[in-house]
Formats: sequence, C-alpha cells, structure tokens
Amino acid sequence: MGPYFRVVAPGAIDGHPRTGENGIRPMTTVAPEPSAAPPARRRHRRLAVALALVVVVVLGTAGLVVGRTVLDSRETRMRQDAFQAFYTPPADMPTTPGTLIRTEPLGAPWQAITGATALRILYVSQLPDGTAAASGGMLFIPTTPAPPGGRPIVSWAHPTTGFGDACVPSRAAGQDAIGGWLQQMLDLGWIVVATDYVGMGTPGTPLYLVGESEARDVVNAVRAARQAPNADAGTRWAAWGHSQGGHAALWTGALAAQIAPELTLVAVAAAAPAAELTPLIHLQWDKPVGWVIAPEASISWQVVYPGLPLAGVISTAGLRNRERIANDCIKEAAIEGLIREEFRQSFFAVDPTTDAAWARTVAAETPPPLPADLPVFVAQGTADPVVLPGTTALLQQRWCAAGSRLTMDWLGGIGHNKAGEVAGPAAATFLAAAFAGEPAPGTCEVPPAVAPYTGD
Repeated sequence: MGPYFRVVAPGAIDGHPRTGENGIRPMTTVAPEPSAAPPARRRHRRLAVALALVVVVVLGTAGLVVGRTVLDSRETRMRQDAFQAFYTPPADMPTTPGTLIRTEPLGAPWQAITGATALRILYVSQLPDGTAAASGGMLFIPTTPAPPGGRPIVSWAHPTTGFGDACVPSRAAGQDAIGGWLQQMLDLGWIVVATDYVGMGTPGTPLYLVGESEARDVVNAVRAARQAPNADAGTRWAAWGHSQGGHAALWTGALAAQIAPELTLVAVAAAAPAAELTPLIHLQWDKPVGWVIAPEASISWQVVYPGLPLAGVISTAGLRNRERIANDCIKEAAIEGLIREEFRQSFFAVDPTTDAAWARTVAAETPPPLPADLPVFVAQGTADPVVLPGTTALLQQRWCAAGSRLTMDWLGGIGHNKAGEVAGPAAATFLAAAFAGEPAPGTCEVPPAVAPYTGD
C-alpha cells in the first residue's frame, strides 16, 4: 500500500457521527459507564477508547508523524503522476495479444535483484470477450547465457492488492508480494514475468477473480516477455501465483492451451489459492475479510455478469463504501474491516451464496480440476484465516478424485500473507522438475493435513 494513512473524524465512520441507532458516542465524548453496561456496549466503548489513544499518540509526537504522513502522501501522488505517461496506452494501440508496447528500467525497490535485467512493461492483453486491453507488469531477464531452446519462463500472478494505482505491484514503492523465490528462479536461468492484470494501473475496470481475464493476462505476459530484447525465451513456461494469483494460476492451467496453443505450459503452482469459492465465501461473508475482498469482486463481477443483484445482498454500508474500499490498498482495507467488525458491520447483508445469481457467479468463477497431464503444485498454510485450510483440503479431495496430478505442500502454522514466500522454494523445485521433463509423482495418496470442508 502507499506510505500514508488517513485520520478519520473522531467518532465517525461512513461520514456519520457515532450516535443514533447504535447508541455509540463520539470518541471525543466517551465517558465512564456503569459496570453493568451490556457486553456489546462495553466492547464498543473499549474500541473507542483504544482508537482515541491511537489518535492521541499519533498527534502527540510534536507533529512529526503527521508531517511525515503529509509528505509521504505527496510523494506517493508524485510517484503515481510520474507513471501516468508510461501506463497510458497509445491511441493506436496494437490489438495482437501479447504485443510488448514499451519497457523501461524498473528501478527502486528492485536493486537487490542480481544477475538479471529488471524492466517495467506495458503490453497488450485481452478482456474475456477478446477485446484488446493494456496491462502493466514487471519482467526479469537473467543475464547469464540462454540454454539451447531458449530460457524457460515463469509467469507470476500476484495476490490481492487493491485497485488503487499505488497498490499495483509494478507501480508500488515496495515488493511485499514477491519473496526470495524470485532470485532463486533467476539464478536457475528462468525469465520471470509478473502481470499487474488489466485495469490495474491502466485504463479500464480491473476484473478481480474473473478467471478468464486473469488467465489471459498471465498468458499474454509470457508472449510479451518473449519479445523483449535479449530475452532469448523458449516456448515452455509455467504459471505461479498466490491467493488471487493462485486463482489466476489455476484458471491459467485450464485455459492456457486454448488461449496460446503456440506455447507449452509445463506446470502450474499456487499458494493459498482462492479456489473453492462457494464454501470460502459461505464461511467468510460476514467476517472482516469480506471488506477486503468483496468490494473488488462485486465491482468486477458486475462488469462480467451485469444482472448480478446488489440491493438486498450487499449491506447499506457495503454499497456506500465499496468503490472507495476497492481502491484502498489491502492493508488499509484490512484495518477498516477489523474496525467495522467491532461495530458489527458486514459488507454483505446476507450470505451471497444463498442468492441464486450470486451462487451461479461464484460457481462459474471456481477453477475446475486440471487434467492429469498437467502437474499441479498447491501450497496451503494450516493457520490461514483468509483462504481457510478446510476449503483447500476440499480442493485436494475433489481434484484428486477427478484425476488431477496434484502435489500438495501443507505449511504447518503458516498464515495467509506468508504462504507464497514460504512455499516459493518448494514451488521452484517443483517447476524445475517440470522444466526438466521429470514426472511429478503427486501426493493424492496422502490425506490432507486438515479435514476437508463438508458443509455446516
């Protein structure tokens, strides 16, 4: 996320003072209450006091924090303004999928990457209907000589970041989403290309958790990488992603041969993938994570499924705030979700999987089991509060029953954010075997580390 935060008016959320139907006084007028106050009221009072203390601490540092925040916000805007020309596609943009439009050195914060050329890229991808659309991204090309047949390519699909320009990986000031596995893959002589996804930092609406759009972005990034100077790329490649990117990688496995028959997808790897969407949404719809993921999904799915109802499914607070929160970076959205949970506010008014149109949409965007001739690696933390482990255990159960060649890596005690970083070395080893033509044994005979979700 961008290096800034917002100070919300004391006692207010959604622009409304905390008085009235919920009976909560503004933070600036919190007063002692009798010890016999109802539990919910006491909890709200504790939260208000805690937030008030945070404001006091922040504002009590002689203006240094506030001054730094204003400066950081200005620097963030200046950084993003400087990017606009690069990310604006030409009026006569090519329509051939995968066309590399332009590149420039990636620069900060990627100086620690060694033995590779790091580039920011703009390339032609496609909407689900095949219409050409621009996507940004990053490209890393090893400086070592290419092997006979050209360098293998790994196409990375990033996790949820938020729709705002400052959240987009190739435009961000940090590299939280990519761990040490990037250097490992470059040291193996592989090209790594990382799509931002269409509409992320480029014109258009991002199509979050829309499998066909994500797959086209991942595939067309490979096509673009092969056009870069000194790429010396071959036609063999692999897809690798985390969280939303795991959803993208799995959908890529299902659609890549259809999208780009001239390329050879050798394997797919995913960490904590948002895959079994129906049970996942059913279990998480009224939790804080709903405020992080559902704003993006509801906006994107309405573009692809225009009849998707909002009224009656999304709460009043959700409807009022979804566009703003969708454009927040993920850490900001997560903090707001936690605060809203304290005030018993859910993004959804009801479980969306109980609405027929939403249930059809969720099912349509759930990646199907991949064919037996495509090796699949899935890593999942057992302490993940976002992509719940039981839903990934259900994926293991379903996909193995369908004949997928699935290799599971259960990460004991690992949560959601670290899953991609922790699983990266094992994913690289798995992909190296696939690039070498070694058969993947699979682990379907090994039971999952947690019980598969079976329903309420």
